[in-house]
Amino acid sequence: MRFTPLGDRALTITLGDAIDEPTHRRVRAAVALIDARRPAGVVDLVPAFASVTVHYDPARVAGDENEPPYDRIVATLDPLLSGVGTNTLPPARLVEIPVCYGGELGPDLAGVARHHDLSPQEVVDLHAGAEYLVYMVGFMPGFAYMGGLPPRIATPRRGTPRTAVPAGTVGIGGQQTGVYPLESPGGWNLIGRTPLRIFDIDRDEPILLVTGDRARFVPITQREFERWPNRA
Repeated sequence: MRFTPLGDRALTITLGDAIDEPTHRRVRAAVALIDARRPAGVVDLVPAFASVTVHYDPARVAGDENEPPYDRIVATLDPLLSGVGTNTLPPARLVEIPVCYGGELGPDLAGVARHHDLSPQEVVDLHAGAEYLVYMVGFMPGFAYMGGLPPRIATPRRGTPRTAVPAGTVGIGGQQTGVYPLESPGGWNLIGRTPLRIFDIDRDEPILLVTGDRARFVPITQREFERWPNRA
C-alpha cells in the first residue's frame, strides 16, 4: 500500500500493480472501509483499477494542526487500512444489459469476426456468454470498464477513432468491453447497442453500473430494440 499526494486536496492510495480480481477486491475493500468510517475531512472516494483517490478538505482534517493536512490524513488512513482484506466487501449486483448486435448498431462486428477468423454469430455468442466485472467507472459519467472478455475476441482499438459514437453503443477495446453512456468520440470496436440508458441524470441513481457490479449482455432483435420502452 502506497500513499501519494495529488495536489493539496487529494491523495492516491495504490493497492497493487495489476488489473486483476485480487487487486480489484482490495480496492473495493479499501473504499468500503473508508466510506464506513468517514474520517474527518474526507469528501469523496474515486476507485480505479489498482488505486483509490481520496479527496479531502484540508481545513477539516483531524490531528496536530502544526502538521500539514496531507500528513494528518495519511496518519488517519494508514492504520485504518492496515491489513485491508476482502471481508468488508459489499455484495455485488448482477445487471443484465440487452444488446442488439451487428448491422448499423454494431458496424464493427464483422471486422472483429474477420480479425479472429470467426463468424459474427460466434463473436456474439462469446461476448454474450461471458460474465463481466466492472473494474472502474471513468472517461465519462457512467462509462464502466469491464473485464472478463473472452480472449478469443479481444481486439485492439481502432487505428482511427470515430468522432461520434451513439449513446448505448457496446464496444470492445483490447481485453475489455464497455458501453458508451453518452454520445462521444471513441476508438473501440462497436459490436452492438443497448436500448438501456446507461447514464440518466433524471434517475435517482444516474449511473447504471458501478465499480464491483457484475454484468451480462443479453442478445435482442432489432425489432425488440426499436420497441424498447424509454430507450436511449
